[in-house]
Amino acid sequence: MAIKIEKKITGYNVVKPEDKVTTPVAAAPKEPRQAEVIQMHESVERPETLVGSTFKVKSPLFEHALYVTINDIVLNPGTPHELRRPFEVFINSKNMDHFQWIVALTRILSAVFRKGGDVTFIVEELKAVFDPRGGYFKAGGVYMPSIVAEIGAVIEQHMKNIGLIHDPEIDDATRKLMAEKRKAYEAAGAKKSAATAVSDESESSGFPPGATLCQKCNTQALVLMDGCQTCLNCGYSKCG
Repeated sequence: MAIKIEKKITGYNVVKPEDKVTTPVAAAPKEPRQAEVIQMHESVERPETLVGSTFKVKSPLFEHALYVTINDIVLNPGTPHELRRPFEVFINSKNMDHFQWIVALTRILSAVFRKGGDVTFIVEELKAVFDPRGGYFKAGGVYMPSIVAEIGAVIEQHMKNIGLIHDPEIDDATRKLMAEKRKAYEAAGAKKSAATAVSDESESSGFPPGATLCQKCNTQALVLMDGCQTCLNCGYSKCG
């Protein structure tokens, strides 16, 4: 195809084949990188069948026991990424005096569970509720400031069972130190009262009699050894 040149030629240059290969091509302008935001927008409906667990809560503040049922939804079933997440909560009891707040609490908790995201914060919120009449000790020497706090402890235990919450691991050195202090404390107590039978408190809690409440794990397992308060349950020590 012939091209007619209408303007005066002022100069020219011969383009060789190798020049075409090395000639840089103008790069397209890059778009500014944006933040990668991942949002969960899937509407999860309740399946026909849910798996769950029921816990019995016996409190001296209630005449009858509470039965807390937590049902889970199974995500990615049958795959290596299978997960269980809390989906709903039910609390049943023969005691109808607190029916209103129990129903309100279960509906709010179920709504938070179905909202998704990190729901483990509920445990600390519930365990921080205190009864103005005072708390109580449950089996094992664990102090419960209120019945709502024990419901929070039940939810915490369920989340541990399904892998949402993990207990902080105690290193071998701390475990060895706790065992040595417990053995020494029990030996010292045995010398003072060799002929005295073990008290019911020691049998029920599993910790030496005379142990006080630990402010970290709320367990009656804090003993004084070598001038230092040490917890035989979680390893907490005021001496660091």
